[in-house]
Amino acid sequence: QVQLQESGPGLVKPSQTLSLTCTVSGGSITTRYIHWSWIRQPPGKGLEWIGHISDSGSTYYSPSLKSRTSISRDTSKNQFTLQLSSVTPEDTAVYYCARVLTPWYGNSWSFDYWGQGTQVTVSS
Repeated sequence: QVQLQESGPGLVKPSQTLSLTCTVSGGSITTRYIHWSWIRQPPGKGLEWIGHISDSGSTYYSPSLKSRTSISRDTSKNQFTLQLSSVTPEDTAVYYCARVLTPWYGNSWSFDYWGQGTQVTVSS
């Protein structure tokens, strides 16, 4: 029912800003007690949570990425976006957007719907 689709450039130069958009269908990004997250997976490594935006538009970021990360949304388009500035080759990864159910919605935190992921390579 709920579908998420990442979109944006697949190649970004070092020092520039990585920008991705997640388009959500089958559910509203303003639904209470649901957050919308960005996660990434570098090659050969595990998943890393980047941050999320809440039903009210509040944002939360991984401490390691907070200084470079900005998540925003466009409720009229049912989209939310990721901007990661000052990128380096270490930011190369598959980037996912995902829906997150909070304990106030269900019984626990749950990343129940994911986009298919999009490869972003940082290279000059």
